[in-house]
Formats: sequence, structure tokens, C-alpha cells
Amino acid sequence: MLAEQGLPVTEVAQVTEFPEMLDGRVKTLHPKVHGGLLARRDVPEHMAALKEHGIQTIDLLIVNLYPFEATVAKPGCTLEDAIENIDIGGPAMVRSAAKNWKDVAVLTDASQYATVLEELKTSGKVSDQTRFALSVAAFNRISNYDAAIRLGRRHTHRIPRTGQWPLCQIARLALR
Repeated sequence: MLAEQGLPVTEVAQVTEFPEMLDGRVKTLHPKVHGGLLARRDVPEHMAALKEHGIQTIDLLIVNLYPFEATVAKPGCTLEDAIENIDIGGPAMVRSAAKNWKDVAVLTDASQYATVLEELKTSGKVSDQTRFALSVAAFNRISNYDAAIRLGRRHTHRIPRTGQWPLCQIARLALR
């Protein structure tokens, strides 16, 4: 969508110069990603470290987390299905970007795109107020995501013999 609006979009593999591996389990946990998100632009040592290591800053991050909640809401959800839909790198990137909200805008929901696109078209940047609001929303999204995972883990005392994870039934009830 952003590319359609004329904004430059860079895929993660282009940033890391490394392909995803282990069936997609490893792709964003990389210094070129987190360094680009966490570097404070107002700290000369941070900027020097980026330059030394060939890392570029990341000013806008859009993350669509693995659909954990939707997966565990499906009848027949197995432990393997649930585990494979727990996003690791996405929440880490979101936290990195949200922590550095003064320099990075982080979007975690498609409903945020229009506001950011409008600000970029109008002023060429995302306002401090919007970046802060996006940061708060990002931390809330990750908290809710982690809570959905935690809900099932808390009620799972052993691995079920049937391959059915109680989390799947619990989440279906909680999401109704």
C-alpha cells in the first residue's frame, strides 16, 4: 500500500542482506534491523556506530504480527499450529521502534496508515504527537498479543496427548 502511494519501501531481506531461514523463524532478529530502529539520532556515538557498521536508520516500521489470536480461535487448533504462529521478531521490532518513538514511527494496525500517509504527504514527516501515539498503541498491541499467548500457557500444565492445545479452546471463548 505504501509503495502504491509513492513511498519507498524496503523489505527486511534487503536491509539484512540475509535470507530468512528456519522456515521463516529467523529473519528480523538482526543488528541491521534493531540498530536502525534503536539508534538515537541525537546521540553522536549512536550515529557513528551505525556508520562504522554500515547500518542505516529506519524511520518508519510497519509490522503485521503472525496471526496468533486468529489461529488459536480456529477449531482443531493444534499445539504445533499455535506455536508456529507465535511471532518473535515482530514484537521485538515493534518494541525497538516504540522505545525510540522520537525518531521512529511504528504502525501495528492498518487503521493507522491513513493518518501517517497524510502527514507524510503534507509535511514530509510524521509529527512528534503521532509518533508518540503510535508508540503507545504499539506497546498496547504487543501487551495484548503477549496476553493472548500467556492466557493459554497459564492454563496449560502439561502437553496434551491428543495434540490439542487447551489454549485453542480458551482463546476461542475469550475472543467471543
